[in-house]
Amino acid sequence: MEVEQLSQNETFEKVAKIIVERFGVDNEKVTSELTFKDDLGADSLDIVELVMELEDVFGTEISDEDAEQIETVGDAVKYIDAHLQ
Repeated sequence: MEVEQLSQNETFEKVAKIIVERFGVDNEKVTSELTFKDDLGADSLDIVELVMELEDVFGTEISDEDAEQIETVGDAVKYIDAHLQ
């Protein structure tokens, strides 16, 4: 199966769409610096569900150890871009 190469901007847009749908935040408020726990009030279950959705959307696997290091939207975008190469 060939993985679609995405630009960082395309990855950001896809991640932002997931954030908007999952957390009900306005699209304009989604920035690379937005934190899942502090800014969005995500708890551990929210994070697990978000990681699972990112895995499904991008067709990649995110280990528990790596998921713990992803704290911001920018972290998620960088991780996904690095692992889709």
